[in-house]
Amino acid sequence: MQAVTANPGALPIVDAHHHLWDLSAVHYPWLTTDIEPHFMFGDYTPLRQNYLPPDYLHDSAGHRIVATVHCEAEADRSDPVAETSWLERQHARYGFPNALVVWADFGSPACAAQLEAHLAVSSRVRGVRCKPRLPAMPHTGDLDDPNWLKGLSLLDQYGLSWDLRVPWWSLAAAAHVAERYQKTTIILNHCGLPWQRDAEGIGVWRAGMRALAACPNVNVKLSELGLAERVWSEADNVPILQETLETFGPQRCLFASNFPVAGMRVGYDRWVDAVNTALQGHSPDDRAAVFAGNARRVYRIKENAAPAA
Repeated sequence: MQAVTANPGALPIVDAHHHLWDLSAVHYPWLTTDIEPHFMFGDYTPLRQNYLPPDYLHDSAGHRIVATVHCEAEADRSDPVAETSWLERQHARYGFPNALVVWADFGSPACAAQLEAHLAVSSRVRGVRCKPRLPAMPHTGDLDDPNWLKGLSLLDQYGLSWDLRVPWWSLAAAAHVAERYQKTTIILNHCGLPWQRDAEGIGVWRAGMRALAACPNVNVKLSELGLAERVWSEADNVPILQETLETFGPQRCLFASNFPVAGMRVGYDRWVDAVNTALQGHSPDDRAAVFAGNARRVYRIKENAAPAA
């Protein structure tokens, strides 16, 4: 991985959340045949092309990326292991990603078999992201569905974590689930997606974040704060990062880029700078934990990315 040798004196970074895809190798319906009309940034035509390891290396160039975590990218649900197999081939060639968060259908009787199939293909599988269906605010949807929760309960049996991806209005409901499954390591995606930034929306987001932070098994990714209706700015987003750090503490916050999706709103350099700004006043140990140490611990990453061939 070329970024390992770039700027060797820079702070090491473990990117705890990014995506890769090859549209000729794995079917991603949302990128090819089934365009999502309600995508969070509107028209996402720029994403509907390959995003390969060299593209990620280009976007993150100049930073000392020592390992990465790939999060499932909504590949064809009829063959969830295809993405995992393809990612293993990328690791063999490029030395990353170093940990995988895969998809399995919590609501299906096939969930256990899917988990076992992922684990058979890759020793780097560390967690699962199965987004709960949330029909409309404020309904809890899958978060109170016994059949769906049955699948979630399998994770502890397989030694896997849960990447939790819900918007701001469902954080409190997610906290109830986190309380119920205290043995499962949970990683909240994207600072809880605080899309509604008025006083009402931030108030609901804040209460939900505090409820989740009260669960010691929950961590949070400092990632993806883009908004559909306005240009990305430090004034909008650094305070969200600062409050997330204050709420969870720096030992439970993980730097993550969410590239290439976040790249529709902010460049990699600017995102690193924003997290660095939010960490002003914190100790060097805190900064090292947020940018690398916490992701290594949570996703059990021992290896560094190998230089690209």
